[in-house]
Amino acid sequence: MMFNFAPVLPLLIGAFFAALTRGRVRALLMLATPVVGAVLLYTFTPGTTVPVEWMGLELTPVRVDRLSLLFGYLFHLAAFLGVIYSLHLKDTLQLVASLAYAACAVGAVFAGDLLTLFLYWEALAVTSAALVFARRSERAFAAGLRYLLIQVLSGVLLLAGAIAWAKGGHGLEFGHIGTGSIAGKLIFVAFGIKAGFPLLHNWLTDAYPEATPSGTVFLSAFTTKVAIYSLARGFGGTEMLVYIGAAMACFPIFYAVIANDLRRVLAYSLINQLGFMVVGIGIGTELAINGAVAHAFNDVLFKGLLMMSMGAVLHVTGEMRGSELGGLYKRMPKTAILCMVGAASISAFPLFNGFVSKSMIVTAVLEEGYEWVWLALLFAAAGVFHHAGIKIPFFAFFSHDSKHVKQAHEPPTNMLVAMTIAAALCIGIGCFPGTLYRLLPYPTGYSPYDSSHVLAQMQLLAFSALAFLSLKIYKIYPPELRSVNLDAEWIYRRLVPNAFRHALAAVGRVGNQVRSHSFRLVSSSILALARHHRSEGVLARSWPTGSMVLWVAVLLGTTLLLYYL
Repeated sequence: MMFNFAPVLPLLIGAFFAALTRGRVRALLMLATPVVGAVLLYTFTPGTTVPVEWMGLELTPVRVDRLSLLFGYLFHLAAFLGVIYSLHLKDTLQLVASLAYAACAVGAVFAGDLLTLFLYWEALAVTSAALVFARRSERAFAAGLRYLLIQVLSGVLLLAGAIAWAKGGHGLEFGHIGTGSIAGKLIFVAFGIKAGFPLLHNWLTDAYPEATPSGTVFLSAFTTKVAIYSLARGFGGTEMLVYIGAAMACFPIFYAVIANDLRRVLAYSLINQLGFMVVGIGIGTELAINGAVAHAFNDVLFKGLLMMSMGAVLHVTGEMRGSELGGLYKRMPKTAILCMVGAASISAFPLFNGFVSKSMIVTAVLEEGYEWVWLALLFAAAGVFHHAGIKIPFFAFFSHDSKHVKQAHEPPTNMLVAMTIAAALCIGIGCFPGTLYRLLPYPTGYSPYDSSHVLAQMQLLAFSALAFLSLKIYKIYPPELRSVNLDAEWIYRRLVPNAFRHALAAVGRVGNQVRSHSFRLVSSSILALARHHRSEGVLARSWPTGSMVLWVAVLLGTTLLLYYL
């Protein structure tokens, strides 16, 4: 079958016809596309590969195993939910880019060689940037350019690493790579950029809040999860990832607490959740890898649900700043309830999907003796309850009555349907985790619902809620201010531009001084020549013939002397 050669075809064909059709025909086509793709994906057999020889290179554009199948199902599910959420749109750019973006993500997780991965990697950058540009604002355009630049840089590093890896005698097969070579380090950084490693993460918090409401839902599902898949495939068991992931899980908490834009809060929260996944990949045991990819699966659902709820608020009110929102539960009760389901899921409440995957990672960390990392993850788990579990629904729907309450209303039905499906999946997987566990790469006998796991998590959440209430009662909790907070992006958004402007100003001042001195030198030279050539000047006088003959003889004698010496 042609599909066996290219599992991206259903989504690509859907994107193509979405550009040509309109109205109900386009809506039905877009809804059918991810469903057909998922059904055909079910026919894949783990262990299948499709080798191709191209220009003397042995490539594997399709390689099927349990890891790639899990992400394939996940991306088709995410595309289906995203399509439902965006059915009210008439913007062809968004609709086409969304399906093409999903297709590139599917292609990347089935790529069996680094060259094929690179092609999809760069296509991900272009199609996802279109969802930022689609908002058509000056801020979105600037953020989209910065986003695209960093994403393309990631692709360049991947290509350079792939070439070095092949020249090192390893071929282009995409398997375990490790960081023991220059090629491995280049590929590691390329994956790290898309995964949101510390100091490489700001493209995410910069661009995601500027995308369209539906665009942000798609963005939160694909790029970073392709990076998690790639790290699991190429760098599983790399201990460095344990500490990188712990840092990723912890540092976004501080920025999320003070951020005013609620979608930026969720962007920081996304990095926090990616940190848990990266820790699991770094541990590298079967339980840890299972936990990492299971959490990636669940993150698409609960983070997508939170992004959809905030997108609904933005769609209805045109506002996303926590300082300007509040009281919307009175006019948007369904959206508020669905948002709280997402908040409970990301906070890992028992009976919600975040609990059944996050506990696997934490258990694996303890089993391998990383006590300090375990403490860091506990802190991160408490922190995410603060900024995503409490802050998002509190400031958007409760807090105080904002000026938007009178005009607010529930979002379009398709948005509510998408959020309801995502919420049902969050609860369903939380109550019946075996459904997800059966899709994981390795067999697992893990049971999340034992007394130690449940009691520990409930105690953590209770103390975290108590801390939030105490901070609010004693007015210590940071208020929602009309501000934009820069972290590491200050380097390229403030430091580098300011340094460049100062350098240009210094060069300009030096240039002005050089021009001024040159002008004075030329002017004085002209005046000197004029003094000697004017009527009373030395060169304008009448000279006797004898003196001229004398000067000619002197010059001739000097020339002969220099010649013989």
